[in-house]
Amino acid sequence: MAKLTQVRKSAYYLTEPAVQFLARRHITPTTLTLTGFVITLGAAVLIATGYLFIAGFVVLVAGFFDMLDGALARRTNQVTLFGAVLDSVLDRVSDAVPLLGILVFYLFFSDRSTVGILVVCLALIGSPLVSYIRARAEALGLECQVGLFTRPERVIVLVVGLWLSPFVNYALIIALAVIAVFSFVTAGQRLIYVRQQTKTK
Repeated sequence: MAKLTQVRKSAYYLTEPAVQFLARRHITPTTLTLTGFVITLGAAVLIATGYLFIAGFVVLVAGFFDMLDGALARRTNQVTLFGAVLDSVLDRVSDAVPLLGILVFYLFFSDRSTVGILVVCLALIGSPLVSYIRARAEALGLECQVGLFTRPERVIVLVVGLWLSPFVNYALIIALAVIAVFSFVTAGQRLIYVRQQTKTK
């Protein structure tokens, strides 16, 4: 788990040149947050209308913006309570919007795959749980950054599923199943971790 955390931190270090560039241009973290959200909405529209391969790139770009806004806020000393809340809210919506796009795709633009619809619904339940448990725990003064499958991992798996879907049957369904299963696993990990902390309080 420690190695996984280190990998995640290393990925954020890769954004440093972009953060320095944005800081020099006086671009605000809120601008990045809103821009990333708009890009995510565009990705959802592409997914819903069947442009899955292109949507994968758009989801990836939106994920990059999500990595940048917090780093820019810390670099430029623009961390605010409202900014943190806005970022958290839009992150949760951004988690759900591409999945809703997939649901629309399966319902109206595809073969109405029953399995696909079921799996995307499970992903819609599991994904927010991971973030909610952390937010609730931290609101109570507990630390909760553990977990095998956090938002960056979900984004990567979704992007791979979107890229492969035009060429490999059921690639997107498999990606959604991975997201759903490991989201619930990670939620369980975080609950156990929080439980361990509360035993000492």
